Parts: sequence; structure tokens; C-alpha cells
Amino acid sequence: MDGQLIAFTGVAAGMVAMPGADFAVVVRNALDSRRAGVAAAVGVAGGLLVHTALAVAGLAAVLVAVPALFGAVQLLGGGYLLYLGARALIAAVRRPAATTDGTARTGAGTPAEGRPYAARPGTAQSLRQGFLTNALNPKAPVLFLSLLPQFVPAGAPALPRTLLLATMVVAMALVWFPAVALLVDRLGVWLRRPTVARALEATTGALLTVLGGILLVELALS
Repeated sequence: MDGQLIAFTGVAAGMVAMPGADFAVVVRNALDSRRAGVAAAVGVAGGLLVHTALAVAGLAAVLVAVPALFGAVQLLGGGYLLYLGARALIAAVRRPAATTDGTARTGAGTPAEGRPYAARPGTAQSLRQGFLTNALNPKAPVLFLSLLPQFVPAGAPALPRTLLLATMVVAMALVWFPAVALLVDRLGVWLRRPTVARALEATTGALLTVLGGILLVELALS
């Protein structure tokens, strides 16, 4: 049994499952619908595919080595997270209050049965949100450049091994993030109650805003 491969599986699983912007975007979309959550999850995996492909091709090293290029990606990534965070916070404020029976009430005065106040996003929009959130993460290239080479055995061909490791990361993302989306949808009756949904919306919005702010502050201080 390949001990390094087993070790990498544990490290990669922890890296993928760690709560962050990707997790928040998937949960945010899954609150709207199962389809939106799964689409966002697939988008996140697509962003990881871009990062792993760049790492395998050696282009990630160029991104890290050129400060202006890295700063541009950091600016775009931070700005996009702030945008998503602001949208989630606004949606949380606009969510309707609960009626006496616990359902949401729309502006027309009819119960919405706990459904989201805003129109549900299309699959393409959710897919794009997941993809851009991950693909514009400037720390991902650094992570993959520092992580993947450590699990290539000495003397072994680097390219096949790196491809295998990269494929494992994407495969884990394709399992984990859709599972998160399906779990949120499974708990949908409870999670979409106006009070709970508003709290979750506000929490994910605040998380995305903080993460985006951190990226921009780091850029300003660099």
C-alpha cells in the first residue's frame, strides 16, 4: 500500500472539507433549491479542476512568481466574495417575517411556505458562482504548488503522480460539495423556516464578506 497516497488522501480530504468560501456558496445556493446547491457544488469542483490543471502544467508557478498577476487575481477574488456576501446579507434583510404558523409571508400577503423570498437562481448562475468563487481564490495555486510535490516519491515520474493527486482532489470535491448541498436540501423544511433561513443567509453573507475583506486587506498590505 502506498503510504504517501494514503497520507495525501487524508490531507486532501481535510482541505476540501474545510469550511470556507466554497462551503458558504454551496450552502447559500442549496437554501434556494437542491438543483442550485448541486450546481454550485459542481462549479466549485470545476474551479478546483482549473487550479489542479494549472499546477500540473506549471502555470501556477508563473502566477505565484509574478506579483502583479497574483495581485490581480487576489483583487478579483476578494471583490467577488464581497459581492456575493453583500447579496446574501441583502437577501437576509429582505426575507419575509414569519406568520403565526411559522411560514413566510410574501409581499402580497400570501404564505410562501418557508420558500426563499427572492426568485430562485438558475442553474447556470449557481454553477457560475461556485466556479468563480473557487477559481478566483488566489491562495489555491500556492496551496497546490506546496502540497502536490510533497507526495511525489523520490525518483518517480512527476507528471503521472501529480495528475493522480490532482484527480483525487477534484473527485473528493465532486463527492463532498454535492453531499453538502443534498444535506442542506434534506433539512430544507427546517432550514427554510424564515428565522433559520435568515440566520443562515446572514451567516454565509458575513463569512463571504469577511473572507473577501481579508483578501483585499492582504493585497493592500503586500
